[in-house]
Amino acid sequence: MLLDAAREAAAEAVDCRPDELIFTSSGTRAVHTGIAGALAGRRRVGRHLIVSAVEHSSVLHSAELLDAAGGTVTQVPVDRTGRVDPAAYGAALRADTALACLQSANHEVGTEQPVAAVAEVCRAAGVPLLVDAAQSLAWGPVQGDWSLLAASAHKWGGPAGVGLLVVRKGVRFAPQGPVDERESGRAAGFENIPAIVAAAASLRAVRAEAAEEALRLRALTDRIRVRVPQAVPDVEVVGDPVRRLPGVVTFSCLYVDGEALLHELDREGFSVSSGSSCTSSTLTPSHVLRAMGVLSEGNVRVSLPAGVAEDDVDRFLEVLPGAVAAVREKLGAPVASEVAREEDVLVVDSLGKRCPIPVIELAKVIGDVPVGGLVRVLSDDEAARLDIPAWCEMRDQEYVGEEPADQGTAYLVRRAS
Repeated sequence: MLLDAAREAAAEAVDCRPDELIFTSSGTRAVHTGIAGALAGRRRVGRHLIVSAVEHSSVLHSAELLDAAGGTVTQVPVDRTGRVDPAAYGAALRADTALACLQSANHEVGTEQPVAAVAEVCRAAGVPLLVDAAQSLAWGPVQGDWSLLAASAHKWGGPAGVGLLVVRKGVRFAPQGPVDERESGRAAGFENIPAIVAAAASLRAVRAEAAEEALRLRALTDRIRVRVPQAVPDVEVVGDPVRRLPGVVTFSCLYVDGEALLHELDREGFSVSSGSSCTSSTLTPSHVLRAMGVLSEGNVRVSLPAGVAEDDVDRFLEVLPGAVAAVREKLGAPVASEVAREEDVLVVDSLGKRCPIPVIELAKVIGDVPVGGLVRVLSDDEAARLDIPAWCEMRDQEYVGEEPADQGTAYLVRRAS
């Protein structure tokens, strides 16, 4: 009875039938189960999958698995705000397309996707659309004629270890692995009844206050979006300024190591995240920021929880400029011996150095060449491929392109002003 009541409450929040919804052990498991089952259910159609370039890693890992097994995957690009064009999904559809996936809102920059328009395009072609609604479900049901939906309870304040998967009636779906008697044979193992009940109760509770809280949080994130560029020089606020989640704001700071900035803010009592390329674990750019073509270095993602105090936001804005300045000071400036001239091109050797040092060294020497002159930056850091073009756009300089080098890659920049 408790399980049935929780299922009905969750289905009401999602706007689906209770018998279309199952509970899983996590949002990631819901995504994996949904993609695998939908692909298997339509295997006679083909093995082509469409995803956006900014999907959550759970979706992209499923795509990698299909690709390794002989299927094909098309990644739909996004614009500089992180948003897909529905027409691009239409262009990607093929006769052998089994499934398309699209997140409702991005987990790193908060940009909301045109799910309803993409669902319409897919429906017209007879292709089911799976929506990863983990980031947005707390704020309301996902609009549009989608076919499958996955979400995670901890994203709306519920307990970790509970996800949900919705498969609309009429969607071909073949559960993978041994069939279990529970959850319509789609999620093996005994249900965690206390956690499921808590997840449904928390979803109902946050939805009751969602409209009012969304307005409040959106005003606070608007304040951050406006005041950060005013208080901190050389900052790029990323993500769609209007069509975005209420409580997420993301910005990137030139000449800053993202991990170091997180530590500075942590010492001031603020826990934020980063999509920076300079994380100690990967040293590679965020795939979301890379797909958007925006600056990856010094990236900060601020997520405002429901009930956050306005005073905390104001104090964050007071602390941030000093934290950024401290990190920039620690990074220092390039030494003169690292700059040389090669014919009519100024060469900056940044080999062996991680972001944001290559961009800092480029910024230091761009004024040493005449307007129209070239700077050739040598770098073996993968992040430079993203950050140098982003710097050029922010600084109104011309990014000429890249070319092979004896070591690493050479990035050419022409001084435009």
